[in-house]
Amino acid sequence: MAGRHRGTEGPEAYDTHSAPIMRPFVAALLDAVDLRLGDRVLDLACGTGFAARAALALVGPTGRVRGADVDEGMVRVARDRGPQIDLTVAPADRLPYDDSSFDAVVCQQGAQFFPDLTAALTEAARVTRPGGRLAVTVWAPLDRQPYFLAHERALRRYAPDALRYFVRAYVRTADQLTTALEAAGYRDIAHREVTSAVALPSLDAYAYDHLATLWGGLLREAGGEEAVTAAARLVRDELAARTAPDGTATLPFTVLLVRATR
Repeated sequence: MAGRHRGTEGPEAYDTHSAPIMRPFVAALLDAVDLRLGDRVLDLACGTGFAARAALALVGPTGRVRGADVDEGMVRVARDRGPQIDLTVAPADRLPYDDSSFDAVVCQQGAQFFPDLTAALTEAARVTRPGGRLAVTVWAPLDRQPYFLAHERALRRYAPDALRYFVRAYVRTADQLTTALEAAGYRDIAHREVTSAVALPSLDAYAYDHLATLWGGLLREAGGEEAVTAAARLVRDELAARTAPDGTATLPFTVLLVRATR
């Protein structure tokens, strides 16, 4: 989904460095729609295809997984890493699928970036069959995310203009999603928070690599390569008390998971 990163390393790096953080929440997302062998699944705002690839293993050879995202670079990487998946470049509110095409629609960390949430979810409802399932994850508020809070502090110091993009990932609420889902025609709407302790690689390298992937472009605009290096050092310093002697860190991340029935 466009807006997920403002780095210069490209969607390949996004896929590699974001994978450890996304993995447990992709599992929770797919569990929420109770995928079965033979199901037809849409990964909406699929990005580089984290959820689509995991769904493919659950629906088996008789199922079908499709993915749509407005970001051409993300879709290109998703195709490279999931060649069996039918992927297309399309905005969430204008999907190239027939009515009632899918048994399940999932959206992993994309709904916070939709320009018109109700329009996107109305389109999701159109392509979901009656009785089909939908699940969405978005990040819980920033104060629940020590790792991303360290990113916020680094950007505030070294690239404050980036904060207007950064904060978008943490402001979508359960009430907003519920209201939009009701307007779209979904029912049996329920939400809960899911927290997972995520083991990150050694922060000596990972803090720089992930920060540069997400925000390297804006950091370099603000202060050159020195800004990226200093921002990564600040992230490491902020998380020092949570870092193991080998440099790794196991940190809590929390998402809001919303599920509904068409």
